[in-house]
Amino acid sequence: MQLYWPYLLADYIRFVEYVAAGVAVIILISSIDDLFVDAWYWGRRIYRRFVIEPFIRPLTPAALYQRDEQPMAIMIPAWLESPVIAAMIENMVSVMDYRRYMIFVGTYPNDPDTIAEVERMRRRYKQLVRVEVRNPGPTNKADCLNAVVRAIFQHEQMTGTEFAGLVLHDAEDVLHPLELRFFNYLLPRKDLIQIPVYSLERHWSELVAGIYMDEFAEWHAKDLVVRESIAGSVPSAGVGTCFSRKAILHMLNEGDGDVFNTASLTEDYDISARLYHAKMQSIIARLPVEYRVTRESFFGFAKPKEVHLTMPLCVREFFPDTFRTSYRQKARWALGIAFQGWRQMGWEGNWATKYFLFRDRKGILTSIVAVMAYVVAAHFLLIYGAERLGVLPARYPSIFATETWLLAVLTGNAVAFALRLIQRFYFVSVVYGWEQGLMSVPRVVMANFVNFAATVRAWRLFLDHVFRGKRIVWDKTAHDFPDALELGQSRQRLGELLLTWQAVLPEHVEQALAVQDERQQPLGRILVSRGWLDEETLAEAIAFQSNLPRTHVTEQMVRQFHDLLPLDLMVRRRILPVGEDATGRLVVAVPSPLSQKALDEVRVAVGDLPLQRIARESEINDGLRLLRGVSPGLEGHQSPPLLGDLLLEKGLMQREAFDAAMENYHPDVDGRIGEYLVRCGIVKEEAILATVREQERRLAVAPA
Repeated sequence: MQLYWPYLLADYIRFVEYVAAGVAVIILISSIDDLFVDAWYWGRRIYRRFVIEPFIRPLTPAALYQRDEQPMAIMIPAWLESPVIAAMIENMVSVMDYRRYMIFVGTYPNDPDTIAEVERMRRRYKQLVRVEVRNPGPTNKADCLNAVVRAIFQHEQMTGTEFAGLVLHDAEDVLHPLELRFFNYLLPRKDLIQIPVYSLERHWSELVAGIYMDEFAEWHAKDLVVRESIAGSVPSAGVGTCFSRKAILHMLNEGDGDVFNTASLTEDYDISARLYHAKMQSIIARLPVEYRVTRESFFGFAKPKEVHLTMPLCVREFFPDTFRTSYRQKARWALGIAFQGWRQMGWEGNWATKYFLFRDRKGILTSIVAVMAYVVAAHFLLIYGAERLGVLPARYPSIFATETWLLAVLTGNAVAFALRLIQRFYFVSVVYGWEQGLMSVPRVVMANFVNFAATVRAWRLFLDHVFRGKRIVWDKTAHDFPDALELGQSRQRLGELLLTWQAVLPEHVEQALAVQDERQQPLGRILVSRGWLDEETLAEAIAFQSNLPRTHVTEQMVRQFHDLLPLDLMVRRRILPVGEDATGRLVVAVPSPLSQKALDEVRVAVGDLPLQRIARESEINDGLRLLRGVSPGLEGHQSPPLLGDLLLEKGLMQREAFDAAMENYHPDVDGRIGEYLVRCGIVKEEAILATVREQERRLAVAPA
């Protein structure tokens, strides 16, 4: 054996060289393909810059307002999305600069947490509809979307509204205020409108999450633009896609009652191909708008700075930030686009279509070859080191020395790789700054390993399906949603918020504001007292505005926890103790956030600041009446306002005088509030009697 091992080692080295040659050739073919796209993009860009753009007027955001609003429907499939769906809907409604739209969220019967969150939002937003999918989850995204589409057409039949476009989004998307106006401007001339999708900015050290920043910055700025230019079609990204009514009706008639293909994990890619074959127009739509972002400088070694940058109107979101979640998501993309797409669509179309089908599918080979290149490179490093140390016996002449064409292949690969890194740096820097542009270079290596793991998983799932009949299901990706601080947003005033939610009419808000200025009453209370707003929506709005959780007060809560606070404090500050958290901290129900003075009083009484929960004002009133013995119960009982509120509502006393009197009010000493206010000289006895009669009248007509 000792005699033969040098020859075996030489044979192994020769085998590694042949593998390296094969890998190099495959990489060169793929690189030539990429260089063709690069050349087309830059040639087209230069041509447009000097030949076309000087003679056309570019579209501006102001032009979007010149088109009348058409009804739009937003589709959101939601399976296990309870952590993010509420925040996503809240953000969407608060930022959207559009009024004629409805949101349809598809949920599954065996996902109660997501249902509860969507129902909570449905009570808050009049433009939200929850759609129940017939089959228990997980099915797949297409099945959920088909249920949503059916619900949209049922809504049209019931309301007589025809939606001009159906917009596809996911539960983690962050929308731009002008998105629907942009779609509205392009409809009905275009049938599939895709706006760019970008990752929200991540910390420079997050290598996996940063992959999505790099890839989408280049794909949606260059590759999709070239694809539209050459092939006349654009694949949907699954979010930020608007389908015209004509496109949806065509798919509905063609698909036996279903729009989306339930046999595909990438229903967005599938429907794009079907619309192209139906001769419908699809585009990647880019409208420059301004964004304001806070960005770290010099990799965090300088103070963060606020940056104003111009970039295309886009959808932003957080993508997976761990190796496992990333490769599982990408495996689903590869499985749907490459494997299922190949089986279902074949190689139909003209040469341009076939070329881009090749680009879509080559990853199931090149992703593996790229990691093989790292393995081969590691082998060559070991061989070189052994030679330098003199421990490597004689070997065959290297084929890279005898076959000069291989050196040309390696040189071409090196040049192509350098161009890849330069362009990646450019496109990432345009969106995220030069620091992230530099980090895109090492992230290329991480991306190769993620794509390798994703491709291996996709091959395994596909072969299991073909040979063992294993069903392919929706491989759910866990989502994150940024908070308001990360998005650079501030809370709206209550009136603006209610108008955004379409919960009240603008003229009612104007009238209520006039009354508020005159009588110093809370805006919400005025709207409720005049029947312009329901209490549940008001409580939801206050909870959203103050970023506090909601609660519902029950008689059992009131009776069980009434001894956790003094009665006079509860009456004066209008709070009810409703429990304690796991650490023993007091939880209180309030109609609106407590003032600092009220919080200090509670801290003195119980030794710690309470946890606040927003409840309907009538629930607080009923609970206080129950504790004072005025009312026999609470469950299901909707009482009129408290006496003091009714006196203020009718303008029979001044807010300042009432607040000052309540600071010193103690029920066990001062008796009934009405008598106490008369003794203080704040209101006359005749006014008290008339107001009590008004209370009794309202109580008589209140629903039980």
